[in-house]
Amino acid sequence: MALSIPVFESLHGYRRAWLRPDVIAGLTVWAVMVPEALAYATIAGVAPVVGLYAAVPSLVLYALVGSSRHLIVGPMSATAALSAAIIAPIAGADNGRYLVLSTALAIATGIVGLLAGLIRLGFIAAFISEPVLKGFIVGLALIIIIGQVPKLLGIDKHEGNFFEQTWGIITELGHTHWRTLAIGLISLALVLALRRWLPFIPGALVAVAFGTVAVVVFGLDEKNVAIVGHIDSGLPALGLPSGVSFRDYLDLLGPAVGVLLIGFAEGLGAAKTYAARAGYAIDPNRELLGLGAANLGAGFSSGMVVNGSLSKTAVNGGAGAKTQLSGLIVACLTLITLLFLTGLFEKLPDATLAAIVIAAVIELVDIAALRRLYRVWTHLLGSIYGKAARADFLAAMAAMLGVLFFDTLPGLLIGIGVAMLLLVYRASQPQVARLGKEGSLWVAAERHPDAATRPDLLVVRVESGLFFANSDYVKDQIEGLCTDRTRMVVLDAETSPSIDVTAAAMLLALRDALAARRIGFAIARPIAQFGDALGSAEHGDVPIPIHSTVAAAAAALPGS
Repeated sequence: MALSIPVFESLHGYRRAWLRPDVIAGLTVWAVMVPEALAYATIAGVAPVVGLYAAVPSLVLYALVGSSRHLIVGPMSATAALSAAIIAPIAGADNGRYLVLSTALAIATGIVGLLAGLIRLGFIAAFISEPVLKGFIVGLALIIIIGQVPKLLGIDKHEGNFFEQTWGIITELGHTHWRTLAIGLISLALVLALRRWLPFIPGALVAVAFGTVAVVVFGLDEKNVAIVGHIDSGLPALGLPSGVSFRDYLDLLGPAVGVLLIGFAEGLGAAKTYAARAGYAIDPNRELLGLGAANLGAGFSSGMVVNGSLSKTAVNGGAGAKTQLSGLIVACLTLITLLFLTGLFEKLPDATLAAIVIAAVIELVDIAALRRLYRVWTHLLGSIYGKAARADFLAAMAAMLGVLFFDTLPGLLIGIGVAMLLLVYRASQPQVARLGKEGSLWVAAERHPDAATRPDLLVVRVESGLFFANSDYVKDQIEGLCTDRTRMVVLDAETSPSIDVTAAAMLLALRDALAARRIGFAIARPIAQFGDALGSAEHGDVPIPIHSTVAAAAAALPGS
């Protein structure tokens, strides 16, 4: 069956009323994109203009095949830093080779992304649970904010994790540059105030204008206020980077997987956040295709690796964007900037840029969501659903702390790993509920204290499939629920959708253990697989009684 990929889907059925917010959002994101792209290129170890080269094709190609109406794709700090870490050991001191290998890494990442999307590997998003994604976004947002604070204060930035950077800021507070701080705080106040009281005015654009005018009028660049500085103008060379062999591309494919995973996680998190607010769905496979196409375009345009940007998507959404037209406007304006307007941004203060980024990202530090997960955990602690709530909270915290302590890729992998371990833990220790009769229904006695129970009859339900990892635990739990007065145990199998041979053997062992205590054992409401699995495990033994209803199984107890 042919693969059908809708193109420019967010523009289908475009409404005239969306034009103004899309144009305003495009202008606002452009004002942030240009200086940020310049800065992130330096993080990657390449010339600042390389960030602009990457931005134009990535915005267009993502809008072509991506599924988000709000996601802005471009150079980002996390993938830029990862690019530098990958390329530096390979290129050594050869600056020319460093540049072409950085571009080749973008092409390799694009190839991996396209292949992953075409073979529909978007299902890996299912392993990044909502709590993990929430914790990852909070951690990443905090990393972005703390990375911008030195620019806001006019102090040196210390490398390291979130806590090392924070400590570095504290130790440098005595060297705060008051003019830089004033520009930064006024810019931040402008953005936040306009967002709060005049949301129809693009606060980031106003802050850019304010900062640039302040530098020009008061000559702040001559008073040690850091500015963006000189930007080369003109278009990039198109095509494959020269001097990169087929072997180099093969060597970069492995590292490209890590770059793609980071980009996919951040982009997916940002896309899902704003899709949820606007009420539409995100297709993970198309996100992989969009990310792959964006990186391929960036690489063929002498650019660097790109990914969905949490901060710029926040700026885009906050400015009221409705469709990817805003991203296409950003691409056009960035192209015009490369040709004619690079001089406009040369006087932009770094502190104003930092303020815009902080204002955009701060709303994504969703501590309230983590607090809700914690409250759910404490509320359900000790109840039959406490394990699931605990797993969600711990997975979110693991992802957040992993990012804060160990950086983005390790943090994401830690969050996913903890979630998987907790999933295995929960599967190996399923809830074994004692049932009571309420009218004609058999319900969990813990949640329905008025349900009728009998001392001589134990009806239990395992809220999970039965398999090798949980069979011993289930057997121990059922035996532990039996008392000296128990004469019959009935397993209500309706909530156990699967069973393997190990679990079937466990049920036979449970039957024998209960028989030794003069307790009968029966199964009610099993799926067909129960009979098949028990038959394969019987080995000629007397079979376990199987009944169509719990009432029928209970009726087998003498005196019922």
